[in-house]
Amino acid sequence: MQNLYNKLVPGVINCNFVVTSVIRRLRLAFIPDMMGERMTRFLLWPVILSLVLVPAAVFAQGKFFDSNGVRTHYLEQGTGEPIVLVHGRRGSLQDWITCGVLPNLAKDYRVIALDCRGHGMSGKPHDPKQYGKEMALDIVRLLDHLGIGRAHIVGYSLGANITSQLLTMHPNRFLTATLGGSAGRFRWTVRDEEGFEQQAIEIERWGFSPSSDLLLAAPNAPKPTEEEITKRSAEALANPNQDRFSIAAILRSFREQVISPAQVTAVKVPTLGIVGSADPLLQDLQDLKKLRPAMKLVIIDGATHGGERGARQRPEFVAAIREFLAANRQMPLR
Repeated sequence: MQNLYNKLVPGVINCNFVVTSVIRRLRLAFIPDMMGERMTRFLLWPVILSLVLVPAAVFAQGKFFDSNGVRTHYLEQGTGEPIVLVHGRRGSLQDWITCGVLPNLAKDYRVIALDCRGHGMSGKPHDPKQYGKEMALDIVRLLDHLGIGRAHIVGYSLGANITSQLLTMHPNRFLTATLGGSAGRFRWTVRDEEGFEQQAIEIERWGFSPSSDLLLAAPNAPKPTEEEITKRSAEALANPNQDRFSIAAILRSFREQVISPAQVTAVKVPTLGIVGSADPLLQDLQDLKKLRPAMKLVIIDGATHGGERGARQRPEFVAAIREFLAANRQMPLR
């Protein structure tokens, strides 16, 4: 089936992702092969037709560049003022397509999304020294590679932490910044050190971190059962697009992403914070607002950090970004 899609859509970035997106749109599931070739073909035609209707951003040709020795995957879509999208931990640039943010913004802006090192189709070193600040510098190198002097930037979760650090390292490269679901690391304790090491050990063992999921879960969310953990682990370990040792290395590099409250306070780049009211990291963004009163903070009622109720899935998320960008526009929209 995947070879068929590769022939039908030569420019597609990831056929499995496209099929998943189409099935969600049509609310269909493929019937097992035992039902016969004719039935399979019958069901395939609506899927093929739906491929034509999927936003063009899905079919944008992915490109690569060398970022200090790490092969880094990115794509561009649209024209206008440049916007860089930075995904979260264990995610990829396709997350921005799935939630609709990339195709929405690409109507009026030049949108650039990348797979952060250790994720997606980018290189996945196992040495923690290859992450930390390097994840932020990858974005500066990408702007240099594309000949872009200044851009808007939108980060979610880990991507927001990377963005927050970038604002202290290279503020002159950014027109505005949007921090989704996280404020950046402007504090570090022994508890943080021990907690992230525990998460790294869990990921190396199971392919995902139950303790991390609990920390980011909505209030009163039930703890996963042993059966659920076993199932999640099997899925994570079987995922060819994720490298558990790379993700563990990223966790062990988080201390290098810490910025001081003084650095945070000194940032002058116009900044928007967006977070769900049921996101455990809401308090961090409220603390950031105290350090930087000029920051605009949007709280999406009932939204969580991730999952189906995640803030990024809500229409208010991209609407808030659009409103913020319009208020800080450097060029007129087309």
